[in-house]
Amino acid sequence: MAQSSASPSLPENAVMATLTVLDPSHSSKNTMKIENTEKRDTLIQSEKKYQQQWQEGGVFQPDAPTIDEEPFETTTPAHLHQKYPKYFGNFAYPYMNGTLHAGHGFTASKVEFTVGFARMQGKRTLFPLGYHVTGMPIKACADKLVREIEQFGPTFERCPVGDIIEDGATNGAVPPAPTQSEAKTDLGKFSAKKGKATAKTVKTKYQFQIMLAQGIPLEEIQKFADPSHWIQYFPPLAKRDLTNFGARIDWRRQFVTTDANPYYDSFVSWQMRKLKEMGKIKFGKRYTIYSPKDGQACLDHDRQSGEGVGVQEYTALKLKVKEWSPSAKKVLDGKLSEGSNVYFIPATLRPETMYGQTCCFVGPNIDYGIFKVSENEYFVCSERAARNMSFQPGIFPEWAQYPRAASFKGKDVIGTVINAPLSVHKEGVRILPMETVKDTKGTAVVTCVPSDSPDDYATVTDLAKKAEYYGIQKEWAELEIIPIIDTPSYGNLTAKKLVEELKIQSPKDTKNLEEAKERAYKEGFYKGTMIYGEFKGKPVEQAKDLVKQQLIDSGDAFNYAEPDGKVISRSGDDCVAALLDQWYMNYGTAENGGDGEWAQAVLDHINGELNLYYPEAKHALIQVIAWLTTWACARSYGLGTKLPWDHSVMVESLSDSTIYQAYYSFAHLLHKDLFGKEVGPLGVKPEQMTDDVWDYVFARRDRNDFDFKTDIPKKSLEVLRRQFDYWYPLDMRTSGKDLIQNHLTFNLYVHTAIFDSSNWPRSFRVNGHLMLNGEKMSKSTGNFLTVEQAVSKFGADATRIALADAGDGIEDANFEETVANSNILKLFELRKWCEEMVRDAVIVDDGEKYKHVRDNERIKNGDTIQRKSGSPKLLWDDIFDNEMNVLVAETKRHYEETMYKSALKSGYYDFTAARDFYREVTKAAGLGMHEGLAKRYIELQALLLTPIAPHWADYIWQEVLSKSDTIQNALYPDVPTAIPSLTAAREYVRITSSNITSAEGAQVKRLAKGKVALFDPKKDKKITVFAAKSYPEWQKKYIELLRTSYPNIDIKALSKTIDKSESKKAMPFINGLKRRLDNGESIDKVLNRELPFDELATLKAMVPGLKQTVRNCVAVEIVLVQEGGKEGVVVSAGDEKRTDLPPNAANAEPGSPSFAFENV
Repeated sequence: MAQSSASPSLPENAVMATLTVLDPSHSSKNTMKIENTEKRDTLIQSEKKYQQQWQEGGVFQPDAPTIDEEPFETTTPAHLHQKYPKYFGNFAYPYMNGTLHAGHGFTASKVEFTVGFARMQGKRTLFPLGYHVTGMPIKACADKLVREIEQFGPTFERCPVGDIIEDGATNGAVPPAPTQSEAKTDLGKFSAKKGKATAKTVKTKYQFQIMLAQGIPLEEIQKFADPSHWIQYFPPLAKRDLTNFGARIDWRRQFVTTDANPYYDSFVSWQMRKLKEMGKIKFGKRYTIYSPKDGQACLDHDRQSGEGVGVQEYTALKLKVKEWSPSAKKVLDGKLSEGSNVYFIPATLRPETMYGQTCCFVGPNIDYGIFKVSENEYFVCSERAARNMSFQPGIFPEWAQYPRAASFKGKDVIGTVINAPLSVHKEGVRILPMETVKDTKGTAVVTCVPSDSPDDYATVTDLAKKAEYYGIQKEWAELEIIPIIDTPSYGNLTAKKLVEELKIQSPKDTKNLEEAKERAYKEGFYKGTMIYGEFKGKPVEQAKDLVKQQLIDSGDAFNYAEPDGKVISRSGDDCVAALLDQWYMNYGTAENGGDGEWAQAVLDHINGELNLYYPEAKHALIQVIAWLTTWACARSYGLGTKLPWDHSVMVESLSDSTIYQAYYSFAHLLHKDLFGKEVGPLGVKPEQMTDDVWDYVFARRDRNDFDFKTDIPKKSLEVLRRQFDYWYPLDMRTSGKDLIQNHLTFNLYVHTAIFDSSNWPRSFRVNGHLMLNGEKMSKSTGNFLTVEQAVSKFGADATRIALADAGDGIEDANFEETVANSNILKLFELRKWCEEMVRDAVIVDDGEKYKHVRDNERIKNGDTIQRKSGSPKLLWDDIFDNEMNVLVAETKRHYEETMYKSALKSGYYDFTAARDFYREVTKAAGLGMHEGLAKRYIELQALLLTPIAPHWADYIWQEVLSKSDTIQNALYPDVPTAIPSLTAAREYVRITSSNITSAEGAQVKRLAKGKVALFDPKKDKKITVFAAKSYPEWQKKYIELLRTSYPNIDIKALSKTIDKSESKKAMPFINGLKRRLDNGESIDKVLNRELPFDELATLKAMVPGLKQTVRNCVAVEIVLVQEGGKEGVVVSAGDEKRTDLPPNAANAEPGSPSFAFENV
């Protein structure tokens, strides 16, 4: 329950008190504030224009080739895909109990960028979106409002302010808006303003307060008492936000789930009937997470917390009390019926080890209960465990009833003697203390098997050492430990071996004990052999179930289950594991009680054709297949499609959302609106969509098999089938990584059951969660952004760039508002530069004319003075032209690999950096940019940014370059193969320039530290660049030595052949070359060592730029160094010879010049 401090003068009613402290804007109060918005507003105005143009032009409304274009009877899906390449991508349809946040935008962006690039590959590209409204959340919130309206009135005017106010410390925090009910609880205590140490706080106790905090107007809230109003209210907002985001979505295909749309309702009913016919849906008793308050299963989407938590099944042992300890007798005196049997109930996952029980543990300070099971039988366990048992028929006599006969602390029963079934210690074992026992897992009673449990071994060892401290007799903890299981790695006393091996000194060494426990269990279960008991000689894998059944048959044990973690339902209920009669999906391996063949088909697809992009995603999916068990597919409360054969329950939200991607393929032909109220262009009504029709249109019948009863015209059926044949299979599904364990896995299960393998999904792209400004997104901390807020604040393209920059892997990504904000300026200035380069261009014939215009005319932007197209290209022109080709090809690779952060770097940041270098170097050389290259850059930049920043790109394309059609229909540029010599020359320039400026910087730092520098950087200076025409003579023989040894280069053997006088320089040289070979460089590249470009010509071209970039540089001299490094020739100075060159001249090698500075 959230709390916020109120002002000392309280408003008269709860509504006003809530509004004073829970303003919706507080959820984003700690995000960036933008003040100067003129440039942003200019970009947004352009974005709105192109969004409208795309919508009016139906740019994102693709259709399959018509049956008039390609005959239906003779055209196969494979033929269609070959002749008309397509791409179909989507992301998990969002749940509609609130607006979309930036995390939704991040997942959507992965599809958005992918389909944007797919369009540029010439593919017909489909990106549809529906809205998920199935399940409990909406209904639960609506029902709360119904009760609150009845109690407080339609505007909640009768809610007393005192009902939501309480005293509390404030600490000066600022109140947030509460989270939407779909999100996990993220509410704490908040204050409206700085105040006294103790102040009044406002609690978000009611649903109407949550609605106010979301920004819903007070007079509108009562409408949300009707669940259908949620469905009508939020989907249009999602469409608005994604349209403003610039999403390439085909909105004709939108729909809502549940019976609110009769077409989708029919689709889900067909799907469920098919799965039942196939034996994939079964009925019977099974354990499931259950909410006693709601009276139904509580599945993932029904949970406030605990999503992904499953049921853990145990063997519950019955350890009969033989003799109570004196303290126990005192506590229990007169509370139990005469002659009754009392059993301590430990829950174990390892029944096969019960032969080795030496004692039983309780937590000394844990509260235990004695619960009456029958007239003469009682169980000892935690109340939590008893509550779980009461929902598992066969344990307690009445459902949900677990009558408590007595209570005590664990320490009260220390020393009690009990009988441990199967234990070799037939005279009984003792109840002993264990401080690490938890009452949140199992029954809080732990049986002790120190032969195979490292925890147990460490505890009994500690108890024996400190018997007096623990208040026990030492011999109670020293019963004989017998070997039960033999293992290859740890022998027949696994626990002892691991405790010693990991040097575990105490039962409190939880980290090492956890590792020991995992290793012991895996080794014992998978490789262990029983060496004691009736099943001696059998593998533990087989013996485990045999021993369990033996214990159950003898009445010494029973099945028990509980949630494997805390689960809170949306109604606030602490859930249990219940054994229910229910319909369930028979997911899971045969070992887990599921359909083994079905699970194997899914696993084969994961290991086969399914592209998961990252090994972590594949590993996670395989793990889910390994642990997933059967899944309840129906519930009695919430919104949804009625189970076709049992209308008392509905299909749950993770079972109606598996193959809905197939429905997208022709949804627009069935209905015109998202509710299916307006019949689509084919005139097909919901009741006409029979199972036979669904079978046909989803390719479960041959395309020419019309042998079924229907009044839908044959051509209409063919049109529907053509859409599915064309768009399926799904090419990409993106989702957050949290959906691996349910949505994505279930998607694969149902696809493999319903469809032929040719129609199974081609790829799942899973992303991490989105952080905001390096921290978790959270409304309570004010670090939260909706899609609408982000786009309003930064504009669509800057937001999209920041999302692309956020990250591509499965690890959590980070949306930096500084990135979005800085790109407002970058996009604006780049757009302005492009406009000026085209509209204000001053075209000159050559470099001389460039200098004349530059020096004699008043030109606002000197970049606009350009050498005319068709004029000869010089070195810098060729280098820039080639660098653009390199970056276009590199960006294409990144787009193909869906690595958008990398694509943004090469296709935007590096691309503009290449332009900047070209601009500066040609300006310094007095040449100016080449008109043709400037225009080529502008066009290519627009194309490279189209997937990520489409509005900006379309503005450049249509309004700057005057193209007749939208850039959304343009193809990715096909560029010439890069010329290696020009690439090498550009890299040479980059490295050499950097080395020179770094060397100057080093001297500046020396002076700043008071040290002597080789020259004064503040005074005029000359740079002498030393270049070598050939490599040092001594290196040649070692290159030949490597060449003759390759590929079996033995450094140790080579070292023995090296002249000792040269070893200090030869060995590093040889090792460096070998490393390059080991890293995959070709032998020709490494050993031939021929420069692919003219180094001297490149250095000459660099001179003007160096004079500009190096401070106070008045002269640059190039000296060609001769062998030995002591003499050389000044280039371009009449071959003037120089002697007594400085020592560093000898360091020059081809492609790696050295240099010297001197003041002049």
